[in-house]
Amino acid sequence: MDFILEYDETDPISIEEYGKKLVGKTFAEVCEDDDITKAMVVREINNYEAKHENKKRKGGLGELIEERYFHYQANNDAKPDFDKAGVELKVTPYKVNKNGTISAKERLILTMIDYYSVVNETFVESHMWQKARLILLIYYLYRKEIENRLDYKIGYVKLFSPAEQDIKIIEHDFYVIKEKIKAGKAHELSESDTLYLGAAPKASSSRDRRKQPFSSELAKPRAFAFKNSYMTYVLNNYVIPGKITYEPIIKGMAEASFEDYVVEKINKYCGYTVRDLCEEFQVDFQKKTKNLEAMLAYRILGIKGNHAEEFEKANIVVKTIRIEKNNKIRENMSFPTFKFKELVEEEWDESTFGNYLRETRFLFVVYKYNGENELRLKGCQFWNIPYKDLEGDVKSVWEATKQVVLDGLEIKVRNGKHYNNFPKASDNPVCHVRPHARNAKDTYELPDGREFPKQCFWLNNSYILSQLEKRFLEK
Repeated sequence: MDFILEYDETDPISIEEYGKKLVGKTFAEVCEDDDITKAMVVREINNYEAKHENKKRKGGLGELIEERYFHYQANNDAKPDFDKAGVELKVTPYKVNKNGTISAKERLILTMIDYYSVVNETFVESHMWQKARLILLIYYLYRKEIENRLDYKIGYVKLFSPAEQDIKIIEHDFYVIKEKIKAGKAHELSESDTLYLGAAPKASSSRDRRKQPFSSELAKPRAFAFKNSYMTYVLNNYVIPGKITYEPIIKGMAEASFEDYVVEKINKYCGYTVRDLCEEFQVDFQKKTKNLEAMLAYRILGIKGNHAEEFEKANIVVKTIRIEKNNKIRENMSFPTFKFKELVEEEWDESTFGNYLRETRFLFVVYKYNGENELRLKGCQFWNIPYKDLEGDVKSVWEATKQVVLDGLEIKVRNGKHYNNFPKASDNPVCHVRPHARNAKDTYELPDGREFPKQCFWLNNSYILSQLEKRFLEK
């Protein structure tokens, strides 16, 4: 039985306009609205809805929209879903945070990375770019309390194509991933290697591995994906216009390498003292503003606030590092606190701290004290934690911390001071655990019901020093 589509499959605008009729509907309502005779043209499946309501089922909601609303059969073709229009369909969740802001719930998977074929692809002709250059985004609101995901409601539908500035960065990211595979390091790929486009783990189990062309080492299956941070920016600025706006660092022509541009811009002020920089950028030096040195880096980059568009999209965190006159670093580097009862429920591969380091790229802005005890800007470098350090020392500290909490944290009092058996800086060359609480009353509950001051993972100051470029240690 033939039927006429309600949209022009060759026209992206027609596809979008038809898609917009989904706004306000739940997935269950999409199924109810569907004409049974049309559904049979695609395929008849017994208990179709039951197969798609399981929250653990990946991809099911996109498949449902493809087949029950747009009436074409879901497939794993390398071509875009609406091939005649060059449009890819992506159904993806968003969430409303406790503070009322809206963010993407997860990264947007584009296509699996074939380690053998990608090394011969150019960016423009790659399977990834065929899928990514024009996407019909269908955003639905994820709510934890909803048990049947067919009851999720569709909130936004919009065609999306990355902006010219974004394409330059996405292209650079593509080649960073490709070159790492060509170097025989597919097993070391990390989302923190890149800015907007990541190599995301994509396996049915943590033990899944596949071959790579330039090494005998097996690698995790991975997919090209737009990062969660990038999709949050897309949602708030392209899909829901006017929600959140940040200033861009690059305001004119797109740069071939965003990171090189940032480093060069900050390096122009190497040798300036903090006082000099305050005068240059009209910042009150006497106020001793918190995070003053980081704020000055933003001013150098032309950003009036403390949020840069590209940093938000790429999940880049700015960290200030102060080197003492003796070429040592006094401070360890802290990270967000962890909740004891949540930590013991996690596995390393999906752990909050592990994922934070896997997905975050850092901009180290480095200052050094001179002979007069003034801080002078030495420059900056982009950094993400090396694979071997993350999967070696950091993993072992995380596992030891989990075991300490599971076994029951030991707390001893000696000379009026409290001591515990969390991993210490002297136990590991990379990281340790210690308090990150405002005071003794700023606590989280342990699994055994005791309250204990909030803790976080810290990178050792000696380790941070070892990761810095040697130029920062020169006089």
